[in-house]
Amino acid sequence: MQPLDISANVNRLKKIAVLYGGYSAERDVSLKSGQAAISALQRLGVEVVAIDTQDSVKTLAKLQSHECKDIAGAFIALHGIGGEDGKIQGLLESLSIPYTGSGILASSLCMDKLRTKQLWSGMGLPSAKYIDLNEQTGWQTTIQALNNDAMVKPAHEGSSIGMSRVQTAEALKKAYYEAAKYDASVLAEQFIIGAEYTVAVLNGHALPVVKLKANGAFYDYDAKYFASDTQYHCPCGLNEERENALKKLAVDAFNAVNGCGWGRVDVMADEQGEFYLLEVNTSPGLTTHSLVPMAAKADGIEFDELILRIALQVLDKK
Repeated sequence: MQPLDISANVNRLKKIAVLYGGYSAERDVSLKSGQAAISALQRLGVEVVAIDTQDSVKTLAKLQSHECKDIAGAFIALHGIGGEDGKIQGLLESLSIPYTGSGILASSLCMDKLRTKQLWSGMGLPSAKYIDLNEQTGWQTTIQALNNDAMVKPAHEGSSIGMSRVQTAEALKKAYYEAAKYDASVLAEQFIIGAEYTVAVLNGHALPVVKLKANGAFYDYDAKYFASDTQYHCPCGLNEERENALKKLAVDAFNAVNGCGWGRVDVMADEQGEFYLLEVNTSPGLTTHSLVPMAAKADGIEFDELILRIALQVLDKK
């Protein structure tokens, strides 16, 4: 990526609101992401107005207060429902406050894993076979259709919350009801046996690919945020041609959902090396275990600079 004049751009930005916390099941992660972003911006010399969006009425009042009158925009460090699904983006647009990341449409679409996969399928982009689940689902026929190995997912949650891998009809049914505690929309996706990759996209540029290897059955919530034995490989081990092909697929998938600014595309490769898109995260984590900062560092971008590059997106939307 092009070098960034940090001092000059800090002067351009001056003051920004950081929205974090929220009220989704991913609140704890968002609190960590938000604090990391706040600390980085303050180290750089940017004035920060920190806003925990757990209470919607207080959030609106804060954004309309004198303290936020001269902000350049809002840095969204929210994950999940209420922060990554288009709602906070709609509020900010109604207040004419520019913000980081994707807009209302892309945010809402990417929070819905089912409709994201439907869009990709319609555009000929590769994703694993999936089935929409409900209480009337034929559990035996469904698990057989998914090759007796499936991942059950709430359609609108992130951070692997409510997800489980199943291989029998009985387990599928149990997993559905567990996932339904988090979301009325649940899908089962054929489990891809192979390598898992993630590709961070920053201002239209795909960062170096990260390969993930969790100690458990899959890269779940604990592996993402707490486990010390989860392995991250960057370089990812693919040859240059294959990594470039994966980067292109990720950027195509991100653009297909009208993604903007920054995000992360998760991908599986099967045993034959074929890539399958999993999902897009329009507001990825910024914790010590998070993947976008890892990929940025491999591209020569330290954490504080990464946060600044994301924050500067508000100036492009004015």
